[in-house]
Amino acid sequence: MELGRYIALVLVGTGAAIDLRTRRLPNLLTFGGAAAAFAYHGWTSGAGGLGHSLAGWAVGIALFLPMFLLRGMGAGDVKLLGAVGAWLGPIGALWSGLFSVFAGGVLALLVGARHKYLGQAFRNLWGMLGFWRAVGIRPLPGMTVEDSVGPRLAYGAAIAAGTLAAVWLK
Repeated sequence: MELGRYIALVLVGTGAAIDLRTRRLPNLLTFGGAAAAFAYHGWTSGAGGLGHSLAGWAVGIALFLPMFLLRGMGAGDVKLLGAVGAWLGPIGALWSGLFSVFAGGVLALLVGARHKYLGQAFRNLWGMLGFWRAVGIRPLPGMTVEDSVGPRLAYGAAIAAGTLAAVWLK
């Protein structure tokens, strides 16, 4: 396995540990991880490597940005997937994002069950879909990261699991 894949795994492992403990992902980790990827790929592969890394970062950001704009996900999660994309490239970012969504769904079910919140979570989901159908897709007050009363997910753990799956299955 190439060095960049190992670094991506260390990055998301560190992010998961911090997110589980603090429910935050520091900019030093996310922006620093992306900047290190740009420097590494630019140094080892020239302009083509840097371009590949920038494209991976953009894909990673673009995948989770809509959920951030709807206030369903924190900015740190978006930036962490961007940093993963900077290390793994655009295809790696796509696979990591896809597997992270699956892992996030499993995490949501586990956290909801542990907190006896699953019924309310499914009612909220149904209400949100109805709200979006009636007034368009926009943040729903009371169901955003900032004002939700339900348990919060450490989505950095889902991104770590998704990235591990993407790297392992490649």
